[in-house]
Amino acid sequence: MVERMGYIDGEPCWADVVAPDVPAAQWFYQAVFGWTFADTGADSGHYTMCLKNGRIVAGMSPPMPETGTMPAAWSLYLMSHDLADTADRVDEYGGRILVPPMEIPQNGRMLFATDPSGATFGAWEPGLHTGSQLFDENGALCWAEVNTREPTVTDFFYHGLFGYRQTRIDGGWERFDYSAWSIGGADPVAGRLTMTAAWEGVPAHWMVYFATDDTDRAAERVAAAGGQVQHGPFDSPHGRIAVVVDPNEAVFTLISR
Repeated sequence: MVERMGYIDGEPCWADVVAPDVPAAQWFYQAVFGWTFADTGADSGHYTMCLKNGRIVAGMSPPMPETGTMPAAWSLYLMSHDLADTADRVDEYGGRILVPPMEIPQNGRMLFATDPSGATFGAWEPGLHTGSQLFDENGALCWAEVNTREPTVTDFFYHGLFGYRQTRIDGGWERFDYSAWSIGGADPVAGRLTMTAAWEGVPAHWMVYFATDDTDRAAERVAAAGGQVQHGPFDSPHGRIAVVVDPNEAVFTLISR
């Protein structure tokens, strides 16, 4: 079991999903990943912690009343131990702050922003909550990548934000433009994919990946639980992948290595 007590700046550390139908979402993710759930109560807007084997691995919430008919979506959070500095860098490198740094009592602080290409993301400064307690484990976050039509601008922005070191990846496919981002000399922590004409109508976004022991069987569970398989399963140089949609239409990716 790959347990995590913390993350370094720039690492994907947390993901949560907005679910207009929370009971349907919980039934689905329990069937697909075996998650259990802990509602943090009305004072926290019924934000729910999703657990795998008793460890916190993700969050889930209904849309906030002030957001109206906000669509279902997974959001990614990057670790930041100085949220004020990260907010300044978002502005400096061409992004836009959507939710300025705000306190989540006892747990930490967060902001939400959009990068210059339009992809939204969060940043998390830890308090008691230090991020997903499992990583790269069955049913837990294991990877994230930003999908964009503006690779040069996007690379510049995130390099400015967290100093990512960029390595071009050859996927062996025509018109495949993918870069892996690492911090210092460590292994890659996230990626950037250039969207092609095949992505017409899809806005720039961060994609979250959850690990599974068997992508094909997990994709079958997705379909049986009321979700849809959008693409795959297919083999990639880094594992077997399926892009799927939950019953609320939030998109995420499964991968087995």
